[in-house]
Amino acid sequence: MSSRPHKVTMAELKLRRLTEHNTRLREDLARPRMKISDASKTLLDYATTTRDPLIQSVWGPPEKGKDPYAPVQAEGGCCSREFSCTLAIQGARELISSVM
Repeated sequence: MSSRPHKVTMAELKLRRLTEHNTRLREDLARPRMKISDASKTLLDYATTTRDPLIQSVWGPPEKGKDPYAPVQAEGGCCSREFSCTLAIQGARELISSVM
C-alpha cells in the first residue's frame, strides 16, 4: 500500500471549480428580484412621504432652526472660524518672514 495521498488531477480540479461556480449561479438565481420600475416607484413614494432636508426640490429649503446639516455656531465663544483662520495665516506669514 502507498502512504502517499491521492493526487488530484487537472480534470478533478476543473470539475470542482465548475461545480462551485454552478452552485453560486443557482444561489444568484434564487435571490429575490424586483423590477427597476417597481424599485423606482418605491423610492419616489418614500422620498415624497418622508421629509428629508436634502431633497429640496420636493420639500423646499429647510427652516433655519430645523436644518440638521447647518453649520453649528460656537456657543459663548468670541472667535469665529474665519477669525481663527485669519490669525493662522498671519502667524504663518510672520514665521516665513522671520526665516527669510
